[in-house]
Amino acid sequence: MSETEDAASTWTLTFRVPEAALPVFETFLESFAGAHFVDGPDGEGRVPITAYLSEKPDDDAVRRWLADAAAAAGVETPDFTFERLPETDWVAETEKTLPAIRVRRIYLYGAHIRTKPPAGAIALNVEAGLAFGTGRHESTFGCLMALQDLAKRRIGVARALDMGCGSGVLAMAIARLWGAQVLAVDNDPMSVETAADNAVKNRVGHLVTAVLGEGYAGPDVSGHGPYDLVAANILADPLIAMAPNLARQVTPGGHAVLSGILAKQAPRVQAAHVAQGLSVRRRYVFGDWATLVMRKR
Repeated sequence: MSETEDAASTWTLTFRVPEAALPVFETFLESFAGAHFVDGPDGEGRVPITAYLSEKPDDDAVRRWLADAAAAAGVETPDFTFERLPETDWVAETEKTLPAIRVRRIYLYGAHIRTKPPAGAIALNVEAGLAFGTGRHESTFGCLMALQDLAKRRIGVARALDMGCGSGVLAMAIARLWGAQVLAVDNDPMSVETAADNAVKNRVGHLVTAVLGEGYAGPDVSGHGPYDLVAANILADPLIAMAPNLARQVTPGGHAVLSGILAKQAPRVQAAHVAQGLSVRRRYVFGDWATLVMRKR
């Protein structure tokens, strides 16, 4: 193995110390390793520490470092081992752990997916990471199911609002299902940027407008409304607080898809919106999470 290969590899340094000495050794590790992992104590009360290093250091340097840490902790210098981690194809590993998701016709996939989307699918290329909302959560799954059921009923949607848009998945799904103009709002600048980029990447940039905003406040939401459809995948308490504003922004006969709600919280969210003149049309439950479809009377 060449020195160049050593330098480009990741190495692990593993040793065991008494549990009481762990804080001292972790303090020393902060200036020595990029990251470290601590497991539970063994039968002798010693905890194994695995430190991750960008290159293999000199054995003598490690012994001196461990001796200094041990002296500070008042324990014996531990023995240690090195191991060079095998080269990993991280794209292949990502593909294994983040497969494409099929929610009826909607097909969500990352750039690492090489297979062709199924025939007739609404394919959306959405990368995980920068903003919540890649379809890997039961609440997003429920929203996508609800939107497709509404589309099957051929309800008319010309203008729609995605409140708390995250990565823009729901806004793009609405744009593809109805060809509607969609305002995507979020209070996180990174989410707004991501949603806008995703809309362009998925060829609905002419339909989806992503803006920064706090709930229904601000001229963008009122200026584009009222809306035939509002999707809000947020949390129960904010949904309850915003129920009066949502009701004002939904057209008579219009619909709201509400999620980010634990199933046990659904009755409170439902009651808050019924009090504002909306009625429950359907309820979806996936795992611990509920999605409500409401209609303005």
